[in-house]
Amino acid sequence: MGTRTFRTAVVRTPDGPGAIEIVDVPLREPGPGEVRVRIAGAGVNPVDLAVAGGYFHSLGLIRQPHHTGLGWDFAGTVEAAGPGVDLAVGTPVAGVLIGFDRDFGTYAEQLVLPAADLAVVPDGLDLVAAATVPLNGLAAAQVVDLLGDAPAGADRLLVTGAAGAVGAYLLSLAPERGWRVTGLARAADEDFVRSLGAGFTTAAEPGWDAVADAANLQEQAFALVRDGGAYVGVRPNARPAADRGVTVAAVDTHADGRRLADLLTRAATGELPTRVHAVLPLDRAADAHRAAAKGGVRGRYVLRP
Repeated sequence: MGTRTFRTAVVRTPDGPGAIEIVDVPLREPGPGEVRVRIAGAGVNPVDLAVAGGYFHSLGLIRQPHHTGLGWDFAGTVEAAGPGVDLAVGTPVAGVLIGFDRDFGTYAEQLVLPAADLAVVPDGLDLVAAATVPLNGLAAAQVVDLLGDAPAGADRLLVTGAAGAVGAYLLSLAPERGWRVTGLARAADEDFVRSLGAGFTTAAEPGWDAVADAANLQEQAFALVRDGGAYVGVRPNARPAADRGVTVAAVDTHADGRRLADLLTRAATGELPTRVHAVLPLDRAADAHRAAAKGGVRGRYVLRP
């Protein structure tokens, strides 16, 4: 009997969407504490475009000798479980793979990873929609952790990129920690931002108690924070220099199965928005990257094997 394989998307020499290849790789059985998931959908995120384009290779963060895997978040069903795992075969799950330097990713038919990093997808949430939650939902939740509780009398929070994936989750999550949230976005996004209970602006003035910089505006967003305020970014390898007594932090998103379970439950009830722009087959990963790179899309492209 020959070696069983599955299909996955990789780049050998990163050079944008045209460098993406679909290759066959050996199927691996899950070890202790691991599960193998049959992927139902994998979200296409800006970080994936940067990996395929070679940005992280150029920084020395990726050193794969043969090829680099693509894709960070996913949803699917458990196909096999290793020793010590209590997830039954057929259980719908979602999760996120963190890290750049790996030869596998979620743009694939199968995936083996630690069961502790997964969350069960609740009834009522489609797996394709669930695939858009893990990376951006966890990033937003962990940004809110960095912000902490809003100080009394200093609770005005500006969220840049408020209509984007991370920004929209921030609009929903930050008020739980006492923040009065205003979203900075384009005029066309006003109805969506306000539908999440936030204030809205297209041109913010300086003086905010805190800025959550989901749009990665860096110094431009930092300048909007009042003296002694707080800035939290979304790129751990790029942040403005601290100045004027402003606290500067940046989220380094990590897997958290328990937190993800809560986010998925909120998504299932409609409390958190799940926005799927289009679903494309795995073979069209390059097309999804080209379309996403044009910008202006509200919602994620999702690849389905």
